[in-house]
Amino acid sequence: MRRFCFLLLASACALAAADRPNILWISSEDNGPHLGVYGDAYADTPNLDAVGRKGTIYRNAWSTAPVCAPARTTIISGLYPPSTGSQHMRSLTRLPDYMKMYPQYLRDAGYYVSNNAKEDYNLEKPGQVWDESSRRAHWRKRAEGQPFFAIFNFTVTHESQIRKRPHTPEHDPAKVRIPAYHPDTPESRRDWAQYHDKMTEMDGMAGEVLAQLKEDGLEDDTVIFYWGDHGPGMPRSKRWTYNSGLNVPMMLYIPEKFKRLRPKDYRAGGESDRLVGFIDLAPTVLSLAGIEPPAFYQGHAFAGAYEAPEQPYGYAFRGRMDERYDMVRAVRDKRYIYIRNFKPHKIYGQYIAYMFQTPTTAVWSKLYNAGKLEAPMTHFWETKPAEELYDLKQDPDETVNLASLPKYRSVVARFREARRAWSLRIRDVGFLPEGEIHERAGTATPYDMGHDDMRFPLRRVMAMAERASAPADDALPQLRRGFGDSDGAVRYWAAMGCLIREKTGVRALAPQLRAALEDASPYVRIAAAEALGRYGSDADARKALEVLLPYANAEKHGIFIAMPALNALDYMDGRAGPALREIAALPQSDPQVDGKFRAYLPNLIKKIRMDLD
Repeated sequence: MRRFCFLLLASACALAAADRPNILWISSEDNGPHLGVYGDAYADTPNLDAVGRKGTIYRNAWSTAPVCAPARTTIISGLYPPSTGSQHMRSLTRLPDYMKMYPQYLRDAGYYVSNNAKEDYNLEKPGQVWDESSRRAHWRKRAEGQPFFAIFNFTVTHESQIRKRPHTPEHDPAKVRIPAYHPDTPESRRDWAQYHDKMTEMDGMAGEVLAQLKEDGLEDDTVIFYWGDHGPGMPRSKRWTYNSGLNVPMMLYIPEKFKRLRPKDYRAGGESDRLVGFIDLAPTVLSLAGIEPPAFYQGHAFAGAYEAPEQPYGYAFRGRMDERYDMVRAVRDKRYIYIRNFKPHKIYGQYIAYMFQTPTTAVWSKLYNAGKLEAPMTHFWETKPAEELYDLKQDPDETVNLASLPKYRSVVARFREARRAWSLRIRDVGFLPEGEIHERAGTATPYDMGHDDMRFPLRRVMAMAERASAPADDALPQLRRGFGDSDGAVRYWAAMGCLIREKTGVRALAPQLRAALEDASPYVRIAAAEALGRYGSDADARKALEVLLPYANAEKHGIFIAMPALNALDYMDGRAGPALREIAALPQSDPQVDGKFRAYLPNLIKKIRMDLD
């Protein structure tokens, strides 16, 4: 009887394998479309070029987030992380109980799913996601005849590897192209050359996997994807919502046997200008496997049985990057990229300890501080405009901001409305301070909380955030009214609006800010304290320290209150000097949170001490 059941299972697997394709994903870290098949003559990537030449390459593929964990969270969930509260780098939330991660749907349909080996999600896994997720995971471990979905992820191109020394360059640094926003220095040339060396090394690893597929006689039965997880690990690429940080290589090969699953724009050896993003990968892989994507998915399948119409826009976001807070939303079509900065008072190149290990970053900052750079190389070290618009055809390095030019007023208005509609559609909880996302969710999930207008009045909160972050003085009366709102997030953005306007905002609304130091919300108190501490009177600065120092204690208040408080203390510069001893003695960990966060508090405290000592 047991043998009969085994034969029945094997027969079912063989039938499924004959009807459904195997699917192989090859992914690499921290790299843009710097491959020969994409027209990069400096690249040496023959194995992936061969995949591109027999399949279709996508010119307008976006990673959705310009850093690894949020980008991979998008893929695994099929949801934009700002809708699940998982948009910040190294955060951890969970999905509603009725949602699964896409490999679970494949397993339910009989696929053997393996991941070799990176996960790096900002979401808790809802039960068993993979048949195996390890450095030993391989399709060869499946049952005979069972269709497979297999990922092989290569880390050799990661940011940490392009700055690793000693290294003897194989690509000539003298021949590398330096983007217009980077200074042309030996350090930047060396880093870019080493990046290309690592791309070649990664290509060799991909070639080994492809050779195994051929060795197993599976080429004609397997759909092949290749993608990079976000832009290069260089400053102003990785972590930034420019096309330089979001545009990734993506190629798709569907063998003749499964040509019925090819998208309408598929051309063997061709290319597609369709806008595709990581938000679309989960529905696409399910569609290729003959599984209808669940209705809660926020992306659209671009191949397979459930191929959806092309969408007019791609969307992206930026939240906290390691220990530094920011909030950016971006939209693109095939011509332009629009960027909305909700915290424009923060410079692009905020000091992130990990990022400053890259030689290009360090020398770039040094040259700027010495006054030896001109625009556009200076922009990275300066505060941001509320809105940015770049013409990707005329200005691929994104150095000429068109947003304020009358000629582009209608273009900006179109993108502005697209961004607003997207935030409302996905219920963007990123308009809440990070800690408040968890507090408002309580025992529910951030996704559920975000879809409950009683707990999260998104339209009202977003309207105040839009007014606060567009630094016009005529918004001051609205900010004043915002301080009296019943919702803490509205009051938070009112305080942020004063901070963004620097001395003008603080002087105009000083009474409201001083009253906000006693607000019921710690996030309102911290924002008001930073505004007064930086731009108020000396007495205001002393009062700000009295508010910020207790909140900077993570053991008492938790990391999501301590991090914004420490950031505020850091940006007070010399005005925080009287509290140096107390800052140095602060706890450097929060025992209640995941170890992913362990470096952030020490990094902030070290930076403050370094500046004040």
